[in-house]
Amino acid sequence: MSIKLVAAALAPLLGMATPSLAQDASVAATEISTGAFAKAEQKLLGEMRANPRPEVLLNLAAVYYGTGRLAEAGALYRQVLAQDDVMLDLSNQRSAGSHSVARAGLRYLDLRQRTALR
Repeated sequence: MSIKLVAAALAPLLGMATPSLAQDASVAATEISTGAFAKAEQKLLGEMRANPRPEVLLNLAAVYYGTGRLAEAGALYRQVLAQDDVMLDLSNQRSAGSHSVARAGLRYLDLRQRTALR
């Protein structure tokens, strides 16, 4: 089983800025891509309580990244790494495991934090 993702928030894998974005609007893809982070967070927190699937956690990490809560984003990436690795289908005709996405997100956060210290 694989999970569809949109590249807009899958940026660490693509060397860009934001983490992961599930395609399904029920997990706040539209809100994240348009910067409506408060609305996305509300949806994602409800979804996470029901079922903390990797794509939900990765989307919430994207919200936290977008709102400057880097420590919280990092905690969600680590939570994804604690779960089974699942394949994610990216909108750019590529696939990646949830662990690869989470590790890329952690590397990006680390780089951003080191750059901010300079």
